[in-house]
Amino acid sequence: MSRRANITVAEARAILEYDRAVFDRFTRRVRALPPPEAVRKRGIGHESLFATLVHILNVHEVWHVYIVHGRTSDPELEALFADPTRQPRNWKEFDAYAKRVWAGVDRTMRTLRARDLARRVKVFWMPGVYTVGDAVYQTTLEKLTTWGRSSAPSGRTTANPPR
Repeated sequence: MSRRANITVAEARAILEYDRAVFDRFTRRVRALPPPEAVRKRGIGHESLFATLVHILNVHEVWHVYIVHGRTSDPELEALFADPTRQPRNWKEFDAYAKRVWAGVDRTMRTLRARDLARRVKVFWMPGVYTVGDAVYQTTLEKLTTWGRSSAPSGRTTANPPR
């Protein structure tokens, strides 16, 4: 990844705003499925469409609520990863978790400054050093690849892409 900010604050906010709109559309589509279809294990990716949505929230939370703020210590991340509310089992729990994640992402985006985008961050599961600006791209790329792994094996996604 880059060593300097290659994205502006306005671009970062626009990308995450668009990502959230796409996520919300996919969520509405998955929610409209019969419950067994939404949680059906597909044998790939994060198994079900519901679990894929949860994983995307996990990625946004860890990057935009923790990592970009320097909250990367082992104890802090271990506590986050062990938090059972990060693995909702139904739509009510999902809604509560999504509300928490998006509130954190919104706080980060409201306070984001140009100099923040070039600040270096590091995480234990990815080699190298990244910038806060890179985190915006990382979460977008993660969403694309995660959704693709979960929906592609069926030949087409059960939840059609937003128009």
